[in-house]
Amino acid sequence: MTLAIMQPYFFPYLGYFALIKHSDQFILFDTPQFIRHGWIERNQVLKPDGETLYVKVPLRKHPRSTAIKDILINNSEDWRSKIIAQLAPYKKKAPYFKQVTNLLDGIFKIKTESIVVLNFESLKVISNYLNLKTPITIWSEMGVEIDEVNSPDEWALNICKALKADSYINPIGGMSFFDTEKYLNSRINISFLNHKPTEYPQISTNFVPFLSIIDVMMFNSPEKINEYLDNYELL
Repeated sequence: MTLAIMQPYFFPYLGYFALIKHSDQFILFDTPQFIRHGWIERNQVLKPDGETLYVKVPLRKHPRSTAIKDILINNSEDWRSKIIAQLAPYKKKAPYFKQVTNLLDGIFKIKTESIVVLNFESLKVISNYLNLKTPITIWSEMGVEIDEVNSPDEWALNICKALKADSYINPIGGMSFFDTEKYLNSRINISFLNHKPTEYPQISTNFVPFLSIIDVMMFNSPEKINEYLDNYELL
């Protein structure tokens, strides 16, 4: 079994979904401390002038030490309508605008205060839209006991051991973070997914990579997106 583990991102970029597609089980790692200005509650789309724009979920105030799983959404703000309004400029140029906004409307009907639940459910909805079959689970709800973790790169290692995974894949950006010998000594093959950005039509003429999957879906069919997800190499 090939395992991939990531924090629960909000409408993440293509490489995140490439990890989902090319693993046998995908775990949302929600027990670390929440770090502000990451990708848990926000992501980027484009303005008509080609500048990036954050679509985001407002969060309640919380202590600095709060775990991701305990982060709550500030539903007193009408953030759902704001996001849909921010996407309005796509209507004139994006061929899949109606399909994507309908998809978002369905996601935004989810009643929850948990950012993890919102992201979990949205990942499942988008995966289903893209016909991705990999099961997605939330780590804090799995009830799995693992060996003591002595360094940050052992979380994935010990989860792999507990779930009897023989292969683990991680985004290429984490290559320097992991002691690969630990994995090999435990008979776990560790590899790093290098997803290659593929240019596609956007709202502006200058292509901007690594945007939210929202931007990708606006201009591409699920079949075309799957082709993009297969444009990678394992190192």
